Parts: sequence; C-alpha cells; structure tokens
Amino acid sequence: GTYAAHLRNMITGVTEGYEKILQIEGVGYRAEVKGNEIVLNVGFSHSVPLAIPEGISAEVVKNEIKLTGTDKDALGQFAANVRKVKKPEPYKGKGIRYQGEYIIRKQGKKAV
Repeated sequence: GTYAAHLRNMITGVTEGYEKILQIEGVGYRAEVKGNEIVLNVGFSHSVPLAIPEGISAEVVKNEIKLTGTDKDALGQFAANVRKVKKPEPYKGKGIRYQGEYIIRKQGKKAV
C-alpha cells in the first residue's frame, strides 16, 4: 500500500535521486539562487524569495529552474510552492510551469 510506495520512493531517491524542472515564461521573468533561497522576479513590484528546504538543491540555467533531491514528496511540494508564486495564465502562457506541462490556451477578445 502507501507504506510500500513510500519505502520504494525512498530507495529510488537514495540510489537515483529525483529531479523536477520548472520553466519560466514571460518577458523580464527571471530566477536566481542566492545562498539558500531562490529569488523570483515574475512581474510583481517586488522579488519573491523562497527558502530552499534541507535536502533539495536548486540551479537556474537561463529560464529553467532545476530542482534535485532524494525525497520525492518534499521535492514535489517545493516545486509546487515555486509554481504557485506565478501560475501559467491561459492567454499568453506567462508564468512558471513544470517541464512538459500543457497549458490550455484561451482566445482573447476579438476586435470588431
């Protein structure tokens, strides 16, 4: 059951490790790692610092945030917290999304 799955995830985490890649889309949107936190500049009037949890390492290359760690649950939760700062919006697709995540686009207003 659940316990077996957690145990399997722990073993896989120690032997292979887990990785989540988040993509940042939008003009002027950027992220950087400063010490033990990720600082996100995603269109707000202020930058958003997020503390990186113990056991998770982060690196930023161009518009991608690469998170790696041994604990699958903690990694997934931190990735979700980063994404929550600026979810992808349906009109232009700007925001932070998981790699491979498909955003359903909406059509804007039509000028007559």
